[in-house]
Amino acid sequence: MITLSEKSFRKLAIALALYLASLFAANTLGLKLMPFLFGTHLSVGVFSFPVVFLMTDVIGEVFGKKMAKFFVLAGFVATSAFILYSFLSLAMPWATDSDYIRNLAGSYDQIFGISVRIAIASILAFAIAEYQDVLSFFFFKANIGARWFWLRSNLSNLWSQFLDTAIFMTIAFLPIPAIPFLAQGYPIPTLISIIFTWWLYKVAMGALYTPFSYLGIWLLKDKDEAKQETSS
Repeated sequence: MITLSEKSFRKLAIALALYLASLFAANTLGLKLMPFLFGTHLSVGVFSFPVVFLMTDVIGEVFGKKMAKFFVLAGFVATSAFILYSFLSLAMPWATDSDYIRNLAGSYDQIFGISVRIAIASILAFAIAEYQDVLSFFFFKANIGARWFWLRSNLSNLWSQFLDTAIFMTIAFLPIPAIPFLAQGYPIPTLISIIFTWWLYKVAMGALYTPFSYLGIWLLKDKDEAKQETSS
């Protein structure tokens, strides 16, 4: 059982808010692509999504594995609720008594019109990759030791970001000709290229954000106010 002072609880609540905000930003703002190196394109979600994985490492380092798993559970529940609210909102009819509303309708439906396939891909990739990130981080901690946070964090990030990218892209965009409503997607060579490119981008951003992880640990850590239990 983790015992927290009021001050530590407030800091943890702020960390959870930042975690969920980064997750929602990646899943919504990430629809925008920007030009990048060598004629490639990159989702703007690359700025916010690494925060999601690094945050669980920071929380695990300070408060233990149970709290890191709780963050993942909170992200899963919040994302699931957001998807359900999106489907419900899209299912409701639009008012048609205003030109402004009619013009807004198309953009709104296009932005929030997440297909069932992409929604399933998103939630499965997040849940599997994030839990693997927590498990990997503590695996490396058990074998490397309590030092070298940057190494443990980036090693776990390397694996979990690959899982997230590969699972999401495969479920969302792998064409399955035998099933008519899943027949559309990217050719397999293109899909593999996208997976490896986006994986490397996200890993690189995670490495660049590592100094902020140390800042987060410094802000959250308070041995006098929080008793930790790091076992699962």
